[in-house]
Amino acid sequence: MEQPGPIAVFDSGYGGLTVLNKIRQHLPQYDYIYLGDNARTPYGTRSFEVVYEYTLEAVKKLFDMGAHLVILACNTASAKALRNIQQKDLPLIDSNRRVLGVIRPSIEVVDELSDSKHVGVLGTVGTVQSESYPIEINKLFPNIKVSQEACPMWVPLVENNESFKDGADYFVKQHIDGLLSMDKAIDTIILGCTHYPLLMDKIRQYLPGHIQLVEQGDIVGESLKDYLKRHPEMDDKCSKGSSVHFYTTEQVMKFKQTAGIFFEGELTVEHVVL
Repeated sequence: MEQPGPIAVFDSGYGGLTVLNKIRQHLPQYDYIYLGDNARTPYGTRSFEVVYEYTLEAVKKLFDMGAHLVILACNTASAKALRNIQQKDLPLIDSNRRVLGVIRPSIEVVDELSDSKHVGVLGTVGTVQSESYPIEINKLFPNIKVSQEACPMWVPLVENNESFKDGADYFVKQHIDGLLSMDKAIDTIILGCTHYPLLMDKIRQYLPGHIQLVEQGDIVGESLKDYLKRHPEMDDKCSKGSSVHFYTTEQVMKFKQTAGIFFEGELTVEHVVL
């Protein structure tokens, strides 16, 4: 049997740390490694081909580091690369390894949450342009109407630690108003970017009280917990020492400074080249 390894969490930048936080709350006993491709972020404005190439490089690196299970905690990578990696690359690399994304778990809950069956998505330009959320939602729930709004300023606000300041209000309200103007019947909104939970207080401030928000971290954590219960053969391949280690393609000091916005606690960080 192969040596057990950590569960790997990948993101193009820092937002995936919000997902890692929640996964560790649900599954604290496992070892984790986090890889941020911070030197090449953002992925949201890049083509499908480039995002696929970069994401595949990261997945291969994480496999080389001992992971048997990789979570793409990046909506853009999940939208533009996951399907190709699962269908084309894993059978050639190792059919016993797995790569999972954040989009499918997020949409599986919307049917039970939404009474009106009108759902909104707030995401990056890349995620919105990919049409991944409408496509995947309509596969599972063809009765649901989906509207989307791209929020290009929200990630920079978070990463520059401006998300809690008054200047952020204009951009938060602008895009919430833009989404709701498309469909007055929306009663459930998916936060389709892992940065957006850090804007949660301001988002709620400008949303009508009846609208429910779908935050990915908890949902992905619950989904992963269920996945490992249903796949004990993969659970056996995940080491359990409650450790977490961080890797970045950027400078270590820069990663530590910005990652502190997203992740509480001491960070053990190393630089890697993809």
